[in-house]
Amino acid sequence: MNEVKVFDGSGKLKEVISVEELNVRSEKQLESPYLFLKNKKIRRPPAKSSENQAPKI
Repeated sequence: MNEVKVFDGSGKLKEVISVEELNVRSEKQLESPYLFLKNKKIRRPPAKSSENQAPKI
């Protein structure tokens, strides 16, 4: 992995994320991937619908 440079909207360097920090983050993500969801909602698979049900109107 390489270090990551983060820039703001005007193009100025905001921060540099080191390789060690990226490694720690990847280990945390492997242990618990739900920590890094963008909208913080646990996604569930869609409910199975039976073919015999009448369509909702």
